[in-house]
Amino acid sequence: MQLTLLQDEIRGRYDTLSKRLKQVACYILDNSNSIPFETIAIIAEKAHVPPSTLIRFANAFQFDGFNEMKQVFRQHLIEDTVSYTERARLFRRTAPKDIFAPEKPMEILNLFSTVNEVALQQLPGQINEADLCRAVELLAAANNIYIIGLRRSFSIAAYLTYALRHLERHAFLIDGLGGMFAEQLSMVRSDDVVVAISYSPYAQEVVELVSFGAKSGARQIAITDSMISPLAAFSDVCFAVREAQVDGFRSQVLSMCLSQALMLSLAVNNTHRQLTPHANTIRPLRTAK
Repeated sequence: MQLTLLQDEIRGRYDTLSKRLKQVACYILDNSNSIPFETIAIIAEKAHVPPSTLIRFANAFQFDGFNEMKQVFRQHLIEDTVSYTERARLFRRTAPKDIFAPEKPMEILNLFSTVNEVALQQLPGQINEADLCRAVELLAAANNIYIIGLRRSFSIAAYLTYALRHLERHAFLIDGLGGMFAEQLSMVRSDDVVVAISYSPYAQEVVELVSFGAKSGARQIAITDSMISPLAAFSDVCFAVREAQVDGFRSQVLSMCLSQALMLSLAVNNTHRQLTPHANTIRPLRTAK
């Protein structure tokens, strides 16, 4: 869960909470940046409640315990830190004592390999088969394909542009060179497809451009990290992938694997169309349910 969503839920349910739980809610809402650094005992003391009240508060919001709720605040603090060196420092400073913190390069490599292996095994279960087929249909039928991904997402966007060009598709990377985001997307039409990639904290430029693409009537495919991502609201197909993390550094393995699966599926689709009579006729897209 994202911190902003948790805070919104706490505010929305505040009037229904008991007096003790309201005290916890007030402290948490007013001190979100200090929560990751404080123990349950200290938080309880500052909120003027027994430690057991913190556990009841966490349970009321579907967490198994207060330490699990604290991880939402901890993750937000790490993700909101631009400096990678500072992220690593914060991760170690706020990590529970039972979490292994790798130090040596080989330890870090082994840990990244392990968490990515587990995440990859879970990826097929996160992807809806109908959505995957629908995305391939959209890409196959598109006149032009515009790809948007900034900062951490740029590598995925660049790969998709590269692969689509090798599939002889009219693919254009929206990189905002010279601040010309809107100008680069100004030619989008209703028979085009916009592919947007962004993860929390979502790039505002991507959200604005996706909104712009929606106004043109273009079909949209989103690769993001949550079905409540701002990209999901504009998409015809939304893929929410949960990347592995180490020391606050999120992997891109799942997003790249999904992107490669889409590209290979499109290549197979192209082959089938070439072998089928009337292959140059684009099949009408199925209406999304």
